[in-house]
Amino acid sequence: MNPRVAIVAIGRNEGDRLKACLASLPDVPIVYVDSGSTDGSVELARKSGAMVVELSPDRPFTAARARREGYEALCEQGCPDFIQFIDGDCALQPGWLDQALSAMEDHLDWGIVTGWRREVYPDASVYNALCHHEWDRPAGDISTCGGDMLVRAAAIKEAGPFDDHVIAAEDDEFCVRIRIAGWTIHRLPLEMTRHDAAMYHFEQWWKRAVRSGHGFAQVGQMHPPYFARERQRVVVYGMVLPALAGLGLLFFWPLTILSLLVYGVNFLRIAQGLRGEGLETARARRLAALITLSKIPNAIGMLEFYRRRLLGRRMHIIEYK
Repeated sequence: MNPRVAIVAIGRNEGDRLKACLASLPDVPIVYVDSGSTDGSVELARKSGAMVVELSPDRPFTAARARREGYEALCEQGCPDFIQFIDGDCALQPGWLDQALSAMEDHLDWGIVTGWRREVYPDASVYNALCHHEWDRPAGDISTCGGDMLVRAAAIKEAGPFDDHVIAAEDDEFCVRIRIAGWTIHRLPLEMTRHDAAMYHFEQWWKRAVRSGHGFAQVGQMHPPYFARERQRVVVYGMVLPALAGLGLLFFWPLTILSLLVYGVNFLRIAQGLRGEGLETARARRLAALITLSKIPNAIGMLEFYRRRLLGRRMHIIEYK
């Protein structure tokens, strides 16, 4: 294995998922960054041979902070040319790192290479199925990617590391800066990681959607017009239509009916689009229902960001598992 690469894995109370993650990693320098776990994750990582960084609880835990401190811990020992970031609920697929490194060495303008993330148990719940669908994106040059990525150290030095204060969509925010610095982000047509969302309850999905809305607002505010379309949809379907429906119940019931019809049309449009992507009808309808409903918790997350910003509050992480 190329000695110029190292791995930063991050986690918080991932349990057996972290065990699977660490077992999947090749024989290269590994830093595991822990965000206040209470399930023995730190001891597990040390036994695996990884260098462990335990984040101090004096500041909010965020995935961005974990990745930044992991990167800085690596560089204290001599910064490698490439860093593979991976979340503790993911397992790296055999052969990925060799192929990704080869691609990076062939394309010196690539700052980030990523691949396909797949769910381990996509049929365990409709929420897992939705994650599985979200990860299914085309290969080629892309604007942003998720937190599993191989990054060129030179690109981090130019663009800066992950920003601690971004509590959701921190990977999007990082990728925006990488592209601003002039680097290309590329998705290879290869399976990179297997992810275990472990979402089996509506409450978990709801919190995840709230977190996404917070990310839309925060990253959109930092890098306008990024997430502009997402924010517009949330305003319409998560704020305006619910408000009109509520006013209709109080003053003019046809307004409520009209609002529900708009939701219905949006649901049918999303379901039709999913069917066009190859999903069978029943699954397309289930996912379309969640996507339609998600705008309401997205709106809650966006409003929470603006509330925190207005009051000068810290941006604390929103956890769903």
